[in-house]
Amino acid sequence: MRFIAVFLAVLAFLAQPAAAASSPSLFNLEQQLDNLSRSGSGDVGIAALDLSNGESVSIRGNTPFPMASTMKVAVAALYLSQVDHGRRSLDDMIGKQSARHLIDRMMIYSDNHATDVLLQDLGGPSALDQWLRQHKLEGMRVDRNIAQLLRAKRDLWDRRDSSTPMAMVQLLSKLYKAELIKPESRNYLLDVMARCKTGKNRIRGLLPFGTPVEHKTGTLNGYASDVGFITLPDGRRIAVAIFARGGVDRPRTLAQSARAIYDGFKSVMTWPLRPALNP
Repeated sequence: MRFIAVFLAVLAFLAQPAAAASSPSLFNLEQQLDNLSRSGSGDVGIAALDLSNGESVSIRGNTPFPMASTMKVAVAALYLSQVDHGRRSLDDMIGKQSARHLIDRMMIYSDNHATDVLLQDLGGPSALDQWLRQHKLEGMRVDRNIAQLLRAKRDLWDRRDSSTPMAMVQLLSKLYKAELIKPESRNYLLDVMARCKTGKNRIRGLLPFGTPVEHKTGTLNGYASDVGFITLPDGRRIAVAIFARGGVDRPRTLAQSARAIYDGFKSVMTWPLRPALNP
């Protein structure tokens, strides 16, 4: 039965177009990303959205990929949304550590134990999944905590704990526009993501020195991802989600894709320029 399920998933993947319809001005970028996604012989999903004007591009943007540790963005968002409603505080002690310390450990160092402590305090995976549903974040689901995920037999085609690239970019967009959390919480989250210590060879890897990036990585055996925000020289912010499973040198594929996104969106000027929100 498991073989049949995997076989059907592969057929569905092969049947869909790699490049989704995107902004006409980004057609060349779409082709470049499509070529990059095929060159590593793996399965790569990409979505990018200009938060100032809504222009977007995606490659297999509606294909579910494992979230791995990128789901920690959602954990932080749910906790901060409850801070905004006065139900919690960043200074609350959860166990022997403050929520602020746990979020820092989770987002900066990708601490799995800190994640599960926070997630349990929030009501577990089902509470987070329900919150995503309430905010109409389709294409993203949370089924297990990190410990359960790591104990389970690995199946990179499993739809549990997965997100499509487009769904992840939608989450990032809603967070950035303060639709899920207040501007103060958004600014705090961006600051924490800017200090991420993992995956320096992924989204950040090939960008020009000094490019502002706020991001969160995810890693499993045979899988790598990176999601977050890239700021262009003119101030526009691009929400980005890049997932890669199988193939070879996944971090380099992520880095090359991020650089292509940076160059492609940079070449598309909007006039008059409408920069993204300035936190």
